[in-house]
Amino acid sequence: MNANSPILIFDSGVGGLTVLGELRKALPDAPVIYAADMAGLPYGAKSEAEIAARVSGLLGRMAERYRPRLICIACNTASTIALGMVRDVLEIPIVGTVPAIKPAAALTRSGTMGLLGTEATMRQTYVDNLEREFAVGKTLLRHGANGLVPLAEAKLRGEKVSVGAVADEVKALVLQPGGRDLDTVVLACTHFPLLEPELREAMGADITFVHGAEGIASRIAYLTSDHSFEREGPDFAVTTGELADFEKLDRAFANYGIEVLEKF
Repeated sequence: MNANSPILIFDSGVGGLTVLGELRKALPDAPVIYAADMAGLPYGAKSEAEIAARVSGLLGRMAERYRPRLICIACNTASTIALGMVRDVLEIPIVGTVPAIKPAAALTRSGTMGLLGTEATMRQTYVDNLEREFAVGKTLLRHGANGLVPLAEAKLRGEKVSVGAVADEVKALVLQPGGRDLDTVVLACTHFPLLEPELREAMGADITFVHGAEGIASRIAYLTSDHSFEREGPDFAVTTGELADFEKLDRAFANYGIEVLEKF
């Protein structure tokens, strides 16, 4: 393994920056390429077949071009649908992102938890299995909030996002039977932690929000614990979409140590 081989962080958009932020803390010297499938955004409204084919195809091409030492699929929707397929195809370590139901079940005091993600994530058997394994005796209320994804992207572009707009996207979670007992909410989309201040104001200060970015970074650090790291150039981000649109996010990327944006 070359010391300058990068870690590739892949997401449908820029939600994976929440994972990158934690990875910077765990592995500050690791070279990173951030890949955003902006041309495929949003994933939440796509079919499972579309997502599986798109993610596995893109990651195959990216692995060939960039030769990463590890790929992190920093997208809950892509991970719950395509993680197994990607691992079958690529012979490098693949770290996925799954809803943090296990830690949420340990934190809840009322026994009632919420799960906020995309509609595609909400209907996956993978999520059903996590609930059966880790939330026995608990109540898990689910809500697919696809509309939070563009709000998070808008916030990163420097646009003002109103609490009211966020509240409109999540109110169906609270209005479910048992919703008033919610005390813990899993943010099962890497975009959603970007809106945590707005979510907290919309849902109440007593809600505990749980997401998996820190755990993902720890897993990557564990899998690369015997690796050496050396940058031969600046970290950069690539987009499958229009570069001019991507460059509107330059300030957001700069906050995470990425100042070079390119077209894939």
